[in-house]
Amino acid sequence: MWQRTTYDHRHLVMLEETNLVGNVYFSNYFRWQGHCREHFLAERAPGVLRALHEDFAMVTVSSRCDFLAELYAGDQVEVRMSLGAREANKVTMLFDYYRLQGGTAQLMARGEQTIACMRRTAEGMEPVDAPEELAEALRPYERETVLAVARSV
Repeated sequence: MWQRTTYDHRHLVMLEETNLVGNVYFSNYFRWQGHCREHFLAERAPGVLRALHEDFAMVTVSSRCDFLAELYAGDQVEVRMSLGAREANKVTMLFDYYRLQGGTAQLMARGEQTIACMRRTAEGMEPVDAPEELAEALRPYERETVLAVARSV
C-alpha cells in the first residue's frame, strides 16, 4: 500500500465562491490548487517564488479535477497536495480536497496539475530543469511504502 506525505492548505469557503444553486463553482477548485501550490513555494521554496519575478517561469501545462461531492459556503476545506511525478523540467502535483467537519475528513474532489519549468529568453520560453531548491522541497512528498494507512484531522 502507498501513502503520500501531503502539504496541507486549509480554506474556508465563502459565498462569493458559490453559484446560484449554492454549491462551489467548479473554477474555484483550480484556484485552490494554485493557492496551495503558492503557499507551498512561499513556505518551502521561497527562492523559487522570488525567481518568478525574474526570468524563471512555472507554466501550467495541464490541470484537472474530479468532483465527488458538493461543497458549500461555510465549509472548511483542506487541500492536500502531494507529488505525483517529477521529470527534468516537469512536476505533477496531486490534490485531494477534504471537507473537515466534526473531527472527520470527507473526500470531496481529486485533482492533478502538471507544471513545466521554463526560462524567459529574448527568443521566447525554453525548458530548464527544476531548480534544486524546488527539487529539495519536493523530496519529502515522494511516495512512501507503509503497511497501514491511518489519517486523522
